[in-house]
Amino acid sequence: MGDGALVGRTAADLADLVRSGEVSAVEVTEAHLERIEAVDGRIRAFLHRMDDDARMAAAEIDAARSRGEDLGPLAGVPVAVKDLFCTRGVPTTAGSRILEGWRPPYDATVITRLRQAGAVIVGKTNMDEFAMGSSTENSGFFPTANPWDLSRVPGGSSGGSAAAVAAGFSPLALGTDTGGSIRQPAALCGVVGARPTYGRVSRYGVVAYASSLDQVGPFATDVAGAALLLEAIWGHDPADSTSIPTPPEPLLLTLDGGVEGMRVGVVTELTEVEGIQPEVAAAVESARRLLEKAGAVVETVSVPSVEYGLSAYYIIAPAEASSNLARYDGVRYGLRAEAPDVGTMNAATREAGFGAEVKRRIMLGTYALSAGYYDAYYGQAQRVRTLIIRDFARAYERFDVLLSPTSPTTAFPLGAKTGDPLAMYLSDICTIPTNLAGATAISVPAGLDREGLPIGVQVLAPALGEAVMFRVARALETGFGFDARPNLEGLR
Repeated sequence: MGDGALVGRTAADLADLVRSGEVSAVEVTEAHLERIEAVDGRIRAFLHRMDDDARMAAAEIDAARSRGEDLGPLAGVPVAVKDLFCTRGVPTTAGSRILEGWRPPYDATVITRLRQAGAVIVGKTNMDEFAMGSSTENSGFFPTANPWDLSRVPGGSSGGSAAAVAAGFSPLALGTDTGGSIRQPAALCGVVGARPTYGRVSRYGVVAYASSLDQVGPFATDVAGAALLLEAIWGHDPADSTSIPTPPEPLLLTLDGGVEGMRVGVVTELTEVEGIQPEVAAAVESARRLLEKAGAVVETVSVPSVEYGLSAYYIIAPAEASSNLARYDGVRYGLRAEAPDVGTMNAATREAGFGAEVKRRIMLGTYALSAGYYDAYYGQAQRVRTLIIRDFARAYERFDVLLSPTSPTTAFPLGAKTGDPLAMYLSDICTIPTNLAGATAISVPAGLDREGLPIGVQVLAPALGEAVMFRVARALETGFGFDARPNLEGLR
């Protein structure tokens, strides 16, 4: 089988080919490394390539197969990982100059589980600095381009991972989702992206942004691939105090169970957000009709407090970030600016190492937590968060899952919103409520707009509701039949 025939195959297909011996893990890896070499110079999805490590891992998988050993569910499948996961001996920057060159002495739990599942990690992907952004333009190094249109953003903060999957660099990738940082770039890049329930995937070894909101999740070319990757990495981890101890429900076994008799609620507040692109609204309506045709009962539902989700998020997340990022002081790791005393060195290091958006959020969070303002801002935001949790709970008493746009618009031009933080923040207005509720959601490609840019539709489910959510996502995937891929031949 030629190398070109391997690029673009689903993760499940590649794993089956490797397990059967029809192709080797080395052949699969080389095909994808060649694709990265040929195309990524224009897209710039990767901050650090791991070619040698990938080749060694692939060779070990082939040797294990020759010995008759179990290769794992991701046997020989290339996976790209957001540069937020500690990877032993490999540069891990979180997209920030303040961590440039830092090589962790240990692996994040999800990295360990990827390797145990037989995955081949091909590189660390670009991201908004410390996951703070919606376009990957806040990277401390360079922006990433959308493979569908190099003048457009790929979304963020996990834009490099979404772009890597869309461009065929790997059929799977890992990202993190604090306010929509998996689902929004998945929608803008025309791939599948899922945020699991808070605590379902270990955060041990993941560079923290907002600890009560961060969650690790998969990108994939298809829903089955996302389920395959999620099953490989989730489950209890004693090293993470927020990890859910109960075992998760299987996803792949019930994936094709259909939606007959399911109750689906279309969230009014999220489908009628200001500035929604007409084609995005039309895609949600198409999703509604597809689910009804497949046997689901679909109605509209109001979740009133989600309208305040954006405001609450941009108090809570920066407040937690102001605490988490205090550790970057020039003493323990990363950048250290020369100065005559410790206090001056701390300030100079943070001034030189952090970008503008990170500084903006640290200052906002510090202010919200300061004496005299704590109750008015942070306390009030947490009360709004409680209202959102309660409103979702009421909605899920009537419905199995909810439906909405993933992003109000398709990919916008690079530079279009960098001067207007509020406009940038509004990119996550449909995804943030799920994070505040600690629940789960997935974005599924639903077609292209008139400019040939992907549209995403979001399926939301209650905490621990991944199995039902993936069944609905699979039904939508089947109904939409989206199989378009960006044309990258001119980039070679």
